[in-house]
Amino acid sequence: MRIALIGYGKMGQTIDKVAQERGHEIVFRGDVGWSADQLPAADVAIEFTTPATAEANVKTLLDRRLPVVSGTTGWDTEAMRLLSQTTGVPFLWASNFSLGVNLFFALNERLAQLLKGYDYRPSITEIHHIHKLDRPSGTAKTLAAAIGGDVPIESVREGEVAGIHTVRWDSAADTITITHEAKSRVGFALGAVLAAEWLPGKKGPHTMAEVLQI
Repeated sequence: MRIALIGYGKMGQTIDKVAQERGHEIVFRGDVGWSADQLPAADVAIEFTTPATAEANVKTLLDRRLPVVSGTTGWDTEAMRLLSQTTGVPFLWASNFSLGVNLFFALNERLAQLLKGYDYRPSITEIHHIHKLDRPSGTAKTLAAAIGGDVPIESVREGEVAGIHTVRWDSAADTITITHEAKSRVGFALGAVLAAEWLPGKKGPHTMAEVLQI
């Protein structure tokens, strides 16, 4: 499979390595200042850039009718979902591509359902490296959305932490806590490549839950 990488920071470089290990060809590595004119023929694009540039990047790719996997958080993806739906060009955005985190999402949603109606107060803490621009993280927002209501989120930025997310349910009697801790970027990169392998040939917007069938 021929992959165009848009965004070549630490995440893009890790995706590059994982994709090649899985037998794919990286036909383009676009960072700041890339343009559509530079794009060679590709089967899919993987976009990990910044909240300020993601929408323009993804629109450019979809306008080229190139399937897009995007992992940039901190921007409004709804316009791209609508464009994907209207044009039929495949688009998959996820706040987190890690298999473990997506299972964590499912566990979080189920726990929220089980505790509904009981006197437990949810809160979320997320810790990331100092280079992460959005606060709170997209993963924390996804966790909060599944719980519903106004869930307090504490965001911490320190060192080179790959990502730690904790959901805490507190009552007068006890506390229930679930945590996911990423050990490196490799898990996120693998999930993005798996999504890129799955997406071509599909139509419209899709989710990571569809890729993993969870």
